[in-house]
Amino acid sequence: MSFFISEAMAEAGPAAAEAPPAILQFLPLVVLAAVFYFFLIRPQNKRTKDHKNLLTSLNKGDEVLTNGGIVGKVVKVVDEGFVVLQVADNLELKFQKGAISSSLPKGTMKAI
Repeated sequence: MSFFISEAMAEAGPAAAEAPPAILQFLPLVVLAAVFYFFLIRPQNKRTKDHKNLLTSLNKGDEVLTNGGIVGKVVKVVDEGFVVLQVADNLELKFQKGAISSSLPKGTMKAI
């Protein structure tokens, strides 16, 4: 029916390549998920667990470092999630337990 365009007959092309198996298509996604788990999620969970253990094991006389950089000695542990720290001879401050970042070895305050 086309008057101006001549019809061309196409030859059969080469056979289409087969698609790789489905497992190979999802393999990069599985590898990426494993990398995220082992390098990001698992270490963060371990740090969180260690910090929680630190907070539950606080006792009177422990020397600690707060998130704000204050070094003090635990005078009293209050059940509501607070601790009282002695930061100087006549100065005691009340902190939330979550504000404590790490426990220091005994004698650190005297060394400073």
